[in-house]
Amino acid sequence: MRIVIIEDESLAADKLERYILKYDADALILNKIPSISDAVFWFQNNQDFDVVFMDIQLTDGLSFEIFNQVPINKPIIFTTAFDEFAIDAFKVNSIDYILKPITFTDVSKAMGKLKKMQHVFSGNSHVENAVKELSEKKTKDRFLVRLGNHIHSIKTEEISLFYAEGRTVYLITNEKKKYILDYKLESLVDVLNATDFFRVNRSFIINISDIKDVLVYSNSRLKITSKVFNEKDIIVSREKVSAFKLWFEGIK
Repeated sequence: MRIVIIEDESLAADKLERYILKYDADALILNKIPSISDAVFWFQNNQDFDVVFMDIQLTDGLSFEIFNQVPINKPIIFTTAFDEFAIDAFKVNSIDYILKPITFTDVSKAMGKLKKMQHVFSGNSHVENAVKELSEKKTKDRFLVRLGNHIHSIKTEEISLFYAEGRTVYLITNEKKKYILDYKLESLVDVLNATDFFRVNRSFIINISDIKDVLVYSNSRLKITSKVFNEKDIIVSREKVSAFKLWFEGIK
């Protein structure tokens, strides 16, 4: 199997290579590429490979930009320290999405999944159908919440934001109603439309339609003013500012 690794941290790239070769000693690592610009150049001149392991956040931007500059019709296994890019990942031939720190078990499962799905990549129409199916399975149209002994169904489009306080996660509607939700924020990211919702920090996931204003905050951070919620400050964490700006601008 011929494999390309796109990763800007050399230690992480070397570790991933070791795990791949541990799983399959006959695998051939064709190249370890550290940036978007280098990846675009390489793919423009090489299409003879079987799979790409691709970090999402590179030093010169999000690796999704590669697909805007050069076609890649082979399966992609994304690696990232964050989970808010899952839906976008499944739009570009992704067959798996591994959260860092990566383990050998993660790589083994991804490689096993690749072998089972190789027949899917025999034609572009099959790829598009598989990607569409995976994306559709990732989003929810409604959430069930409890209020006393009553159960309500809240449309996702009516939700302004989610936030965590300790182990409790709350749902806030456009009408400023507050409900306890039986989800963790980490799980919510996987079932929300990434075009509409973004996890700005460990405590908040916000709907783009709820953003009233965005202010430049201290230490290269951003502060969001919500249309309906003012109980707590909503600060975009420093490591997510770049991704937030791309999301807020509508870049996919």
